This record gives sequence, structure tokens and C-alpha cells, in this order.
Amino acid sequence: MNRFDRITAILIQLQARRVVRGQELAERFGVSLRTVYRDLRTLEEAGVPLSGEAGVGYSLAEGYRLPPVMFSREEATALITAEKLVSQLTDAHTAQLSRAAMDKLRAVLRRPDRDYLEELSPHITILPARSRQAAPPLTPNTHQLLLTSIAEKRVVGLDYRAGYHGAPTHREVEPMSLYFGQYWHVVAFCRLRQEYRDFRLDRIAGLHLRAEQFVPRLESLHEYWAQQAQQRQVEPVVVRFAPGAMPHVQENKHHFGWAHEHAVADGHTEVTFLTSHPGYLARWLLLFAGQVRIVSPAGLRAQLRQLAQAAQESFGEPED
Repeated sequence: MNRFDRITAILIQLQARRVVRGQELAERFGVSLRTVYRDLRTLEEAGVPLSGEAGVGYSLAEGYRLPPVMFSREEATALITAEKLVSQLTDAHTAQLSRAAMDKLRAVLRRPDRDYLEELSPHITILPARSRQAAPPLTPNTHQLLLTSIAEKRVVGLDYRAGYHGAPTHREVEPMSLYFGQYWHVVAFCRLRQEYRDFRLDRIAGLHLRAEQFVPRLESLHEYWAQQAQQRQVEPVVVRFAPGAMPHVQENKHHFGWAHEHAVADGHTEVTFLTSHPGYLARWLLLFAGQVRIVSPAGLRAQLRQLAQAAQESFGEPED
């Protein structure tokens, strides 16, 4: 990225966010902090009203607005791909809002770029995940109500099915964050259980946004996962998964004390778990027979062999 493009991108960041830290800009654009400071001075010299506070960051003066920024063709293509993902991976109401937002974005594109997107759009298809085809539909407006709750820190009443066929139980919760694996989840403080819980959105039978506000108990989803891992931190387990197993691993890894992961040879992924229940983890890992290898500890390898042998004895050919 040349200097002009970088300064323009910094200006976009300042317009898009209330406060931007210099270190964040340096990491985003792969330059030194000194280079970022020089770029910010260039903006000030060009008449852009910046304000900065040590230890906080930089922001545009209140009321200052920039003219609409034109999207590149590549950026517009990325947006239309995102629109199609939203249509498959969220509820109907959120998908409708996404289409409306995309229409407004198309309106600022140059006509050749609009024609380009119109021609390209039919060639981008997002197939539903197999695991979602059999899942019940989400309660209407689930995503937007939960996002409103998170933004406004408002309590939500849930009618929740704890299992696949369980009767709904009522919960008053304080939502913190949404995430997507093979299903959508919301992590929220459950007042009934008096702890943070992970709720699947497709198991929410009813959702009611309350007027009551709450004070967040944790700041982020990563803080919650780190806390969960710390509570289970007894024994480290290192496991290597084949590429085909990873979509299913990503869905449930945090329930088993996931700590970190990294790519290794042949497309495999090495995952470290911190768990106080290795037997519980072993039974889950048995689901990935042929796609998983225990790196350590050796005792878990022996435990998995015993489980596999027991399964073979139980489900093998019947005796004559």
C-alpha cells in the first residue's frame, strides 16, 4: 500500500470509529508507529480537525463529516459475498436488513461497477451447511433483538430448550456476545444459574427484550473463554486434527477447554486443550476416529484405545 492509499485508509478509520489508537493503525497497515504519527500530522496539515489524547487515541472533531468514499471493485465484491453469507447464516429479518443496506451501498458505486456486480452476483452461491438443514428455524428477529440487547445493555427473557427435545424453560439473561460455529450461539449471564452460559439460537423458543438495563460482568467473549479455560486448567492435552474434522471441532472446542491452535504439515491443525476431565474429552475425541491423533499425553492415547476396543466389543458381529 502506497502512502496516499494508507493516509486515505486512516481517514476512513477515523470516520468509522469514535477513537482510534495509533498502535492499532500501525498493526493494521504494517508500518511503524512513527510512520502513523507522520501520516496523522499530514492529515492535520491538510485541514482535517484531529484531536488526540495520550493513552486513549485519536478522533475527528465532533460534527466533522467527510464526503462519501467510493468503494473499489474488489471491496464491492467482498460486500456482495458478505450479503449472501448473511442471507444463509442469520434469520430472515437480519437478511432483509442486509439487503437494504447493500442496496444503499450499490447506490454510491459507479455505474460500471454496479453492472459488474449485477453480472457477478448470480455466480456466487452459499449453500446451507448440512448441519443447519435439519435445524429448526430461528425465532423471528432473534439476531437483531440480541444485538440491540448487547448494544443497549438490556436484559432479555428467553424461553429456552436446553436439549434437542427439551421443554422450554424461562431464563432472564444478560447477553454479552454472539458467535457462529455450525450454529449461532449467544453467551449470556444467566440469572437462573448465576453464571455465564452458552445458548444456541435455534433452541430459543421465545425472546423478549426487557426495559431493564444491566452492568456487564465481562468485557468480551475471549475473556469468557479464557476464564473457562483457566477454571479447567489441570492437564494440557495436545491433539492433531485432519482438515476434514476441523469444522466440527470449531463448533464445540470451547466446551472442552480449548486454549490455542496452529496449523502444521499437510493441512492438519494442532490444538491444545486445558482440561480437568480428560475422560470427558476422550469420549468426544472418539467421534473423530481416523481424523485425530493424540500428541500428548500418552495416557490419553491409551484411554482412547480402551474406549475404541470397548466400542468394538459392544458393536461387533454378534456371536453365533
